[in-house]
Amino acid sequence: MNNTIEYKGYVGSVEFSEEDDLFFGKVMGIRSLISYEGADAPSLLSDFHNAVDDYLKACYAEGIEPEKAYKGSFNIRISPELHKQLVVCATSQQMSLNRFIENILQRSVAAMRS
Repeated sequence: MNNTIEYKGYVGSVEFSEEDDLFFGKVMGIRSLISYEGADAPSLLSDFHNAVDDYLKACYAEGIEPEKAYKGSFNIRISPELHKQLVVCATSQQMSLNRFIENILQRSVAAMRS
C-alpha cells in the first residue's frame, strides 16, 4: 500500500483513523498546514485535490508565492569523522561532497524500490 498521494507537485500523506472511521492526511514538505479527509479513497483524493487548489487560489489572491515542496536542500547531522571520510571519498572521485552524497542517495533509493 502506498501511503502518499501527489497532485500538482504536492505530496500528501494517507492515514486512517479507526476511531473516526476516516482517512485523513496533510501535505508534506511545506510549512503551511494543508489537511484533508475522506470516508473512502475517492473522497480522500477529491478533498486532497480541493485542498491544494484552495491553497494555490489563496496564495494567488494574496499575491504570495506558494511554497514549493522539496526544494532539493536539507540539512543532516553526522559525526565529524563520517563527514571527513565522505569528503575524502568525494575528492578521490573528483566530485563535490554534494554530488557524491546525491549519487549515494540515488543508488540507495533505487535499491529500495527494486
